[in-house]
Amino acid sequence: MRHNKLLTILSLSVFLVIVSCGSKDQNKPVVEAPPAPFPVTQLQTKTVTGYTEYPTTIEGKVNSDVRAKTSGYVEKVYVDEGQKVRKGQVLFKLETQSLSQDAGAAKARVNVAQVEVDKLIPLVEKNIISPVQLETAKANLAQAKANYSGVTANIGYATIKSPIDGFVGAINFREGALISPSDATPLTTVSQIDQVYAFFSFNEAQYIDHLQRSEGQNKAERIKNSPDLTLVLANGKEYSEKGRIQTSTGQINQSTGTIQIRAAFDNPNEILTNGNSGKIKFPIEYKDAIVVPQTATFEQQGNVMIFKLGENNKVETSILKVKGTVDNLYVVESGVAANDKIIVSGIGKLRSGMAIAPQETSFEEAIKPVATLFRN
Repeated sequence: MRHNKLLTILSLSVFLVIVSCGSKDQNKPVVEAPPAPFPVTQLQTKTVTGYTEYPTTIEGKVNSDVRAKTSGYVEKVYVDEGQKVRKGQVLFKLETQSLSQDAGAAKARVNVAQVEVDKLIPLVEKNIISPVQLETAKANLAQAKANYSGVTANIGYATIKSPIDGFVGAINFREGALISPSDATPLTTVSQIDQVYAFFSFNEAQYIDHLQRSEGQNKAERIKNSPDLTLVLANGKEYSEKGRIQTSTGQINQSTGTIQIRAAFDNPNEILTNGNSGKIKFPIEYKDAIVVPQTATFEQQGNVMIFKLGENNKVETSILKVKGTVDNLYVVESGVAANDKIIVSGIGKLRSGMAIAPQETSFEEAIKPVATLFRN
């Protein structure tokens, strides 16, 4: 009995100690974690230049097909592919033996007709024969001379010369080939490449944007005020000379929705030639534009988002309308203002309404591209 009372007193003492300790813990204040630090920067306007690339094909300033004006067998080819030639230089010679025989026969017919005219003239003068007979003979003489001239012209056409200064392209017919003026394929093509044309296409929206960006009262003035173009060659290197837009086709192709643009590039070192390909880098200048680093943005449901610093250092999201990309920057049309502050990095740890401890970062430091540590 005495033992049971002792256990009861001991249990009651332990209970009172536990209750007392619990009461002390409840009276302690709860300490909240301080806001996490995040780098922020004040946005500024900046003039930047971006580039849009368009595939292009290169053609010589003049591409002249060399064709035969008379039928015959190729007797001699005097040039080789890629050779530089001058206007009037002999390129091909056709076999003329049969033409020479035709010329001899035609000349003989001229002589016969001339003899006939000479014989009839005194007879007409003496009124022995009708003047009609003389006129008929003169007509036959004129016809014979015309035939002879045609044959001799064909002999001249057998020597085929270059129509322009330039470079010889592929030679499609060699010695022994029979050619004629009706052949679909030319003997060769001579290209003038001291200046070359680069052809590329704008879609309808790009064309309108280009015209609206360029200064001028009409199309010709806007084209004249277009920026210099850069040509990227097939090996990935930039061509040394800058190009200029010269003209456009003037109409949108209804099938493709594009308009063809022609730019000209000087080619003093003859690096470019007919048939080259590459890319046109078309510059677009954004004057006094708001730019944000792409690393400060994220995508959500197809929208480009950013975190802005709001009141009481709480962050809020904003949807950006992007009008261009320049290197690591987005050029922004709407969604932020020049006096806004944005969170520069660590955005994966943020949520809207979250309070942060802002760490001021200079704008120039914020928009620096992130160095690539590893390359494939």
